[in-house]
Amino acid sequence: MKQEIRSYVAYYRVSTDRQGKSKLGLEAQQEAVRKHLNFGQMLVREYTEVESGKKSNRPQLLDALRFCKQHNATLIIAKLDRLGRNVAFVANLMESGVDFVAVDNP
Repeated sequence: MKQEIRSYVAYYRVSTDRQGKSKLGLEAQQEAVRKHLNFGQMLVREYTEVESGKKSNRPQLLDALRFCKQHNATLIIAKLDRLGRNVAFVANLMESGVDFVAVDNP
């Protein structure tokens, strides 16, 4: 029996330019995502955003969601708070039709 390979698209977000340049927090997110993936699961693309959690203008997240829809992939994030601290923002993602996994809250 052939096993289906599941495709994942990672989204990482750091809050400040300093964190982005220093890789503070970014490497930990990348490691968490990679540790979460199992055999038969493939990380096909990664998107990184440097943006405050209070802002909702996230072009990299929008690109990641488009890619997921086009390629039937699942969005994977290291921590739910990397999407945003606004419950409505997360609820909109849940209604977008894209499957997503938060490693810290599977």
